[in-house]
Amino acid sequence: VQLQASGGGLVQAGGSLRLSCTASGIIFSHYTMGWFHQAPGKLRTLVANIEADGTPNYVVPVKGRFTISRDNAESTVYLQMNGLKTGDTAVYYCRALDPGTAMAYWGQGTQVTVSS
Repeated sequence: VQLQASGGGLVQAGGSLRLSCTASGIIFSHYTMGWFHQAPGKLRTLVANIEADGTPNYVVPVKGRFTISRDNAESTVYLQMNGLKTGDTAVYYCRALDPGTAMAYWGQGTQVTVSS
């Protein structure tokens, strides 16, 4: 199983980035796909996830700014991040979660840096 994340970078506050995560080795459409972030010295925490049926869920700080979506044909999950803030600076990881077994797979992370 491989999850390949990309799309991170350096952006000014108020800017936008689009993260992508492409999976292989799993039946992508069966999995809940999620984005997490981890800032230096902090725990890795959920940003958003999208269930197999397409239902999105967001943590409060990103509601209205971030949009998660999935393309099952491409085995890819996206995170469109608008209105970025310096507090969004972190390494972003994608995760594939089998809702039946709770087996989880992680991508390698992509750095997002938001400057003021």
